[in-house]
Amino acid sequence: MSTCLLAGAMAVALAPGGGFSLEWSHSVEKIRWHEEWQVTPGGLRLTRAAIQGHGAGMEPGPDARLEDGWLVWQPQLPPVPELVLAASGATGGGWRLCGADCVELGADAGRAITLKPCPP
Repeated sequence: MSTCLLAGAMAVALAPGGGFSLEWSHSVEKIRWHEEWQVTPGGLRLTRAAIQGHGAGMEPGPDARLEDGWLVWQPQLPPVPELVLAASGATGGGWRLCGADCVELGADAGRAITLKPCPP
């Protein structure tokens, strides 16, 4: 299993166990969104999602519960080989990616960033 994640041309060290999180603001609703991911042999697996409200395109999962002001749920989706993050420029910032440390990605509008496990 990979201990790092490629974010474009940059390698980001992952938390112990191969986990990382993504957080951003929705471009229209300006509501915070948080996801937790795991690098698995089958790819990147979304293990937990949370939003601080809901609106256009931000519906929580059917099993969502309120925890400290966040609607939290565990998506039941298969792993994906990669994630493509597209920055609209309308969010006031980019994506916050946290593994062993945190980095900001995609602050420039129109630039997509692909996340995928580092090769073994």
